[in-house]
Amino acid sequence: MRYLPLSADDRAAMLHRIGVGSIDDLFADVPRAAWLDGPVDLPAAKSEIEVERRFRRFARRNLAAGDAAFFCGAGAYRHHVPATVDHLIQRSEFLTSYTPYQPEISQGTLQVLFEFQTQVCELTGMEVANASMYDGSTATAEAVLMAHRLTKRSRAVVAGNLHPHYAAVVETTSRLSSHDTVFLTPTPEGGEDLLSAIDGTCSCVVVQTPDVFGHPVDLKPIAERAHEAGALLVAVVTEAVSLGLMVPPGAQGADIVVAEGQSLGNGLNFGGPYVGLFATRQKFLRQMPGRVCGETVDVEGKRGYVLTLSTREQHIRREKATSNICTNSGLCALAFTVHLTLLGGVGLERLARLNHARATRLADALAEVPGVEVLNKAFFNEFTVRLPKPAAEIAEALAGKGVLGGVPMSRLRPGEGLDDLLVVAATETNTDEDIDVFASCLKEVLA
Repeated sequence: MRYLPLSADDRAAMLHRIGVGSIDDLFADVPRAAWLDGPVDLPAAKSEIEVERRFRRFARRNLAAGDAAFFCGAGAYRHHVPATVDHLIQRSEFLTSYTPYQPEISQGTLQVLFEFQTQVCELTGMEVANASMYDGSTATAEAVLMAHRLTKRSRAVVAGNLHPHYAAVVETTSRLSSHDTVFLTPTPEGGEDLLSAIDGTCSCVVVQTPDVFGHPVDLKPIAERAHEAGALLVAVVTEAVSLGLMVPPGAQGADIVVAEGQSLGNGLNFGGPYVGLFATRQKFLRQMPGRVCGETVDVEGKRGYVLTLSTREQHIRREKATSNICTNSGLCALAFTVHLTLLGGVGLERLARLNHARATRLADALAEVPGVEVLNKAFFNEFTVRLPKPAAEIAEALAGKGVLGGVPMSRLRPGEGLDDLLVVAATETNTDEDIDVFASCLKEVLA
């Protein structure tokens, strides 16, 4: 028996209160073409064994990252995750309360989040960090809202070379909170002019480095211009491993740093779940969304961990909440922390250098293919190539040869005249053989 506590009158009263005529009106933002006009076409019943077999057949139609020469990136990167990570995150010390509301029974969870925050601060060059967010894109949107609160302004400037998915989340959040957002035009060759777009009405400027095309961005002049205008610099990083080699955004003047932490400890997982990093200056702590774990001592003088800041709707009155993010990505943050702890500072730098070396080798190999132009003068482990044919067609042909050769920019920015651009990434998982196969197959499909 289904438990439906609300009567028809209850539902009508709720709809009236929020100002809509029907439940369907709540889904007005979903395009009609995506609505189902009837039940899903599925068999009425199947046994467990039959269902398992059917899903295995579906799975065999995929070309998995581990079964191909894999060069896709654009915000989600394939790195080697040591088996130790999976072993450690399943230890009983971490299998405490789902959310650490009761510190006396959640010390494992709280301690690892405290360590996570410390690692994020060291990576980003910032002073304080929260206990994680859902992913890099939601962290970016929350950073923009935070900048509005801090500056008492409502206009953000977003770099054209910000990952389009991140920009889309910022647009949605800004539109629904009645804020003005200026999205600049993408510059595939790099050298985007951000300084001229910053003025005294801006709350912040949002810049990704390396950007979606792979170009590293010098944040110092952007930070100086933003601060002269009374605005904040929000720095975005989609490849956390790059922080092992590049100058941290905090050292370049960033006020808020957000990042996607998937590269450390977390697999591709069909796009999620991932883990968002969020760090800022100490003076902005009270406006930072999410939760902050702290270290203290108990009545016996023993070290312990607690939630020291919880500025979200579940904890305080809605009008005082800085965010409606409901929780942190606890398990993914744990995997991140374990992997980074295993690497250490020296190991992370070595991993970053290996990534850069692999990408340099790949760029040199692809540049030798007739008709291929590498756009980047500098990059970390990802760069963009211009092809003589539509990149989506080339990527599909490469997949047929067992090479996942990158992400067509037309997939990220459709209808913007970027159809000939392919974003490719190389990590420590790519061998010399992979690179040679990619270059050889690309030469074949372009012939």
